[in-house]
Amino acid sequence: MFRNTLQAGVVIAVAVSTLSACAMTPSGPSSSSIDPPQAERVMTLVASGVQTYACEFDAQHRLGWVFRSPQATLFDAGGHAVVRHGAGPSWEAEDGSRIVGQAIAQLPSETKASVPQLLLETHGTAGSGVLSAVRYVQRVNTMGGLMPAAPCSTAHEVGSSPYLAEYVFYR
Repeated sequence: MFRNTLQAGVVIAVAVSTLSACAMTPSGPSSSSIDPPQAERVMTLVASGVQTYACEFDAQHRLGWVFRSPQATLFDAGGHAVVRHGAGPSWEAEDGSRIVGQAIAQLPSETKASVPQLLLETHGTAGSGVLSAVRYVQRVNTMGGLMPAAPCSTAHEVGSSPYLAEYVFYR
């Protein structure tokens, strides 16, 4: 289901080592509003991927970047690809279990020029497996992922921005 390449392995090794120092439970007032209520941590995975944007017209008929979807692979502490993250937003594990979430809270990233940290609540599940009991997903320690810096000029043009993050799954 997942293919490893030498380049992806290097990226993952760097991401895991960079983010492993941040794997502690978030603390202090900056994380309190994205902590899930009465939940038990199931797993923490490191994501490497892109945030995809499309060039669309707004209400004033001006073109601008609009977020479309994430596309990332989530890795365990051993560097093994275990979950795919995509539109919805959704997460699908190797065992076929799948969840769809909805953002319910956010905080600015602690890293400048990065997508916000989020708390998402599961509102759809499929299959049985590691994700089937997940109620909340927290996106923390984000790096990158903001809309392209260059303005868009053609309707429906697609742009993407690489990002790294940790995803913490709770039941």
